[in-house]
Amino acid sequence: MSALKPDVDATPVILAENLTRRFGDFTAVDHIHITVQPGEVFGLLGANGAGKTTAIRMLCGMLPPTAGWIRVADVDMVRHARRARGLIGYVAQRFSLYGDLTVLENLKLQAGLYGLTGARQRERLEWALAHLELIDRKDAMAEALPLGYKRRLALAAALLHEPRVLFLDEPTSGVDPIARQRFWELIYELADGGIGILVTTHYMDEALFCDRLSLMQAGRIVAEGTPDELLRRPLPTPILELDSPDAVAFEQLAQTWPETREIIPHAGQLRIRLHAGTEASAMTAKIWAMAAERGLTVGALHPAAPELEDVFVAVLEENET
Repeated sequence: MSALKPDVDATPVILAENLTRRFGDFTAVDHIHITVQPGEVFGLLGANGAGKTTAIRMLCGMLPPTAGWIRVADVDMVRHARRARGLIGYVAQRFSLYGDLTVLENLKLQAGLYGLTGARQRERLEWALAHLELIDRKDAMAEALPLGYKRRLALAAALLHEPRVLFLDEPTSGVDPIARQRFWELIYELADGGIGILVTTHYMDEALFCDRLSLMQAGRIVAEGTPDELLRRPLPTPILELDSPDAVAFEQLAQTWPETREIIPHAGQLRIRLHAGTEASAMTAKIWAMAAERGLTVGALHPAAPELEDVFVAVLEENET
């Protein structure tokens, strides 16, 4: 979570109602609603193909919706998307700057496109190079940068004009854990400064960093709330956590139990997801009895606290039925 709370009483910086996009007979985004407040980090979570990128491209004014309406930074993005150009920043999923220019040349070009000149341009370039830790790479060719630095450069370019709203489409996909952590620290700093941020991701651990989340499946939002609210959702499929030095033997046994829906090795333990309607207490008793019968050791056995991935899987399964 960011250090400062989003201003829930302020006018939303992103507001979309019944947002829909069809490509022929295929509906990529299906009547979704999104609200983002100033200073809020809002996450769209979903598997590849869920409709996240199509949604973000409509919100940025890059793709017209088939139906619905959008306001970003008080601008009607369906009718007047050009007016919002100086108010929003966008970091695409793929690196979209010029590989045959240096870091500084790319930033100067972007600054010029945003109308920054003279002392103001120099000030913003210095800020971007320092804040995104690019000073030592300013003369490096963009194409030769490691992926983490390419992401920083793209973010620096998106922030030169001090936007009110920032869109980040899978901003840390493919980068190493340290670079991901640094990127999220930067996101928090920006949110604390009042920027409304919408980020798409398929990383469950990153989703936990957002103030609010919407889970997308097949173009629809199927669940939404804060991470804590989503984690408190009752799961239709109970999960048991088993800690045992005989975990391999238990995993082989669990594959034969009719109550078992899925077995998830987890941090040296087994997480056993049960079919809906299975009583966790009855299954616990069965495992203890089987352990005694076969001479297997149980270190600990108890219902598992759900993780966000458990909630996500359960929500997807509910909406597939």
